[in-house]
Amino acid sequence: MPDPDASNADASELIDGRIAELGDWRGETLSRMRALIKEADPDVVEDWKWRGVPVWAHDGIICTGESYKQVVKLTFAKGAFLADPQALFNAGLTGNVRRAIDLRAQDDLNAASFRALIRAAIVFNQAHAPKHRRSR
Repeated sequence: MPDPDASNADASELIDGRIAELGDWRGETLSRMRALIKEADPDVVEDWKWRGVPVWAHDGIICTGESYKQVVKLTFAKGAFLADPQALFNAGLTGNVRRAIDLRAQDDLNAASFRALIRAAIVFNQAHAPKHRRSR
């Protein structure tokens, strides 16, 4: 596995590698979700943390993209504080801060609702980021 402490410049390549390494529905799902994140926020920063977890950030972590045998898990760092009118969150619902979306092979996530959730996470991050961390 590549260096877990790689720079942000290398993160996109490491995420590309993870998607290719998965080579099944999980890689396809992670790739699709990554594309939706970038559509929602063209300025998103990709990172690679915690020994191999793709991370998307804008003024703080938006979400992570973990892959397991049965699910691709998108964990929103501050999900408990976000409105979720389409009830996309289906995991971690009792946590104080995080919320997650678990996607299985047969799941079809509403793309527009997901992009709206990404944008809501960015708005939350920007409203709560210390001035020295704000990118805009």
